[in-house]
Amino acid sequence: MCSPFLKFFSVAACALLISTLASAQSEQLRVCADPDNMPFSNSNKQGFENSIAQIVARALGEQLTYVWQRMGRGFVREYLNAGKCDLLVGIPSNFRPVLTTTPYYRSTFYFVSRRDRNLQLASFDSPELRGLKVGVQVVEEEYAPPGQALARRGLQNEIVGFDTTGNGAGSIVCAVADRKIDAAVVWGPLAGYFAREYQKALQLTPVNVAIDPPALPFAYSISMGVRKGNVALRDSLERVLREQKSAIQTVLDSYGVPRVPLENSVPAISGN
Repeated sequence: MCSPFLKFFSVAACALLISTLASAQSEQLRVCADPDNMPFSNSNKQGFENSIAQIVARALGEQLTYVWQRMGRGFVREYLNAGKCDLLVGIPSNFRPVLTTTPYYRSTFYFVSRRDRNLQLASFDSPELRGLKVGVQVVEEEYAPPGQALARRGLQNEIVGFDTTGNGAGSIVCAVADRKIDAAVVWGPLAGYFAREYQKALQLTPVNVAIDPPALPFAYSISMGVRKGNVALRDSLERVLREQKSAIQTVLDSYGVPRVPLENSVPAISGN
């Protein structure tokens, strides 16, 4: 026959075990990330967003875990809102489907060209663009904003599309370096990262407008995103962004991420 003490001890031990398991679960920071999207993230945790996620998790005192999934249509609904993960490390600051932090960097699209060509490209209205082969990124079977801007100016025949995902991430920059195309217009973090290998051969020039009329954005402020309603995590992230600002900027520098000054207004982005 068990003594009352042993019964109490058994119940207490069980309660402690349940509490410990619950605590361990609550101390996980589950990050939604693309497994093959350098320089942002990959499953080997080599991207700059992987490094920033580690800084955040350490500052929060939580264990960093990943939910690996390509981010396409329906991602927020099926993963973030479904509770499969808690955090998006890099998302446009005004991305309406999620609750975002204040931005921690801002970048724009960059003209990439060879230095020995001495092209003076900064605007989509530059007369030098006519007759050039200009690379642009293709996103979900559509041209990224630079391609749309060029097409509106009657330069659709000059456009060469590149899929810059997975193993082809750096293909658009390499094509300029290898003289397969004359120039390219590339999203800043990707341009800066892959151009590092060709520093002496390539030059990067920021697109000189944030928005091309009537409403095509080129510059984006980047924040962290959480589920709508998860104000507690958002507020914790705000504290981390303030306290770890220098460490995060050092990571961005080490990956060659070019930035432009942060502004109060950011382009609105819709999605699901």
